[in-house]
Amino acid sequence: MLLASCGGVSSPGQSQSGGGGGGGGTQNLCSAMAVGAGASLNGVRPFPADNAWNQDISSAPVDPNSNAIINFIGPTIGLHPDFGAGLYGGSTIGIPYAVVGASQSPVNINFTAYGDESDPGPMPIPANAQIEGYPNPGDQHVLVIDNSKCFLYELYGASVNSDSTWNAASAAVWDLENDEQRPWTWTSADAAGLPIFPGLVRYDEVAAGKIQHAIRFTLQHSQAAMLPPASHWAANSSNPLAAPMGMRLRLKASYDISGFSANVQVILTALKTYGMIMADNGSSMYLSGAPDNRWDNSDLHNLGQVPASAFEVVQMNPIYTAANVPQGAAPSIASFTASSNSVSSGTQVTLNWQASGSSYYVISPQIGAVRGNSATVTPSQTTTYTLYSTNQYGRTQASVTVAVQ
Repeated sequence: MLLASCGGVSSPGQSQSGGGGGGGGTQNLCSAMAVGAGASLNGVRPFPADNAWNQDISSAPVDPNSNAIINFIGPTIGLHPDFGAGLYGGSTIGIPYAVVGASQSPVNINFTAYGDESDPGPMPIPANAQIEGYPNPGDQHVLVIDNSKCFLYELYGASVNSDSTWNAASAAVWDLENDEQRPWTWTSADAAGLPIFPGLVRYDEVAAGKIQHAIRFTLQHSQAAMLPPASHWAANSSNPLAAPMGMRLRLKASYDISGFSANVQVILTALKTYGMIMADNGSSMYLSGAPDNRWDNSDLHNLGQVPASAFEVVQMNPIYTAANVPQGAAPSIASFTASSNSVSSGTQVTLNWQASGSSYYVISPQIGAVRGNSATVTPSQTTTYTLYSTNQYGRTQASVTVAVQ
């Protein structure tokens, strides 16, 4: 992957009006998800139906440069499932994830590289969360969904410490009930500034007979450009036919998939309906998915029969470069206050804030990602709480101190 660059409660899982928590339309989208490593989502689709990952693009126009771009990629290169069953080189095959519940305590995240473009902790990452590629070096992604609050947490370059805190090169939190945009030019745990989890091929959805989202994939070459939903680039090519981050390919409607197994047909049908989104530099035409011992690796490798020439590029508009990155106002925090600024140890304190223009909020320490306009803390020592308010144009922060006598 290439990059340019304890306590607290807050209305868990409830959609509320106002910046940083409006929308969603359900009390808790994620409550049906099972808990555990690689757990079934039981039919839950992260993010609203109008989210870019979930949009049916089967009828979207083809980009005028589609043929030239496919030829640049290499028309004979076949799809490759970068996920499967068992181990390869001692590592699980794919990008693992876990679903946790309300009992998982949030822990601090120590940033080692891209903290200025990361969401601060704490985050509910279990000490035993699977690390992609472990014990081998690599991107070392860690993906965790909290089904009680419906937030997705993603780390890149992650490692766990002896006190159960985590180190990470970068980290991002995603509100699964809302359409969230990273600040323009900011990375996430992925090179394109995208969430990783919603683009994974998972066994539970294939077994259920339907993938209802775009699939994450990689290409060898990318240029210094991006198109929504991507917010970041990690260029390694100056060729104008190299992909911008966020480019979407679609399997041609005319491509005959009848000769493939039922499971592979599910994947190929999704590629016709939702396509696949370029999210990182890597081997060309590699599809991302989650490891699961129920995969049939031999069957998955039949995807290699599908060449890049069977795909077309969905029209790319707008494309952003350094010359036309969108500009706008970062959120405005009108107030961030505590119900009491001096308390005895163990006394509950309510933090309240008024802000505008925010996509999401994080409060550090102790709380993490929140919705609404208030949160309750029980400090045991004098603590300064910082509210981070973020939208697609940047981040604003404000702090308040609660003294413990």
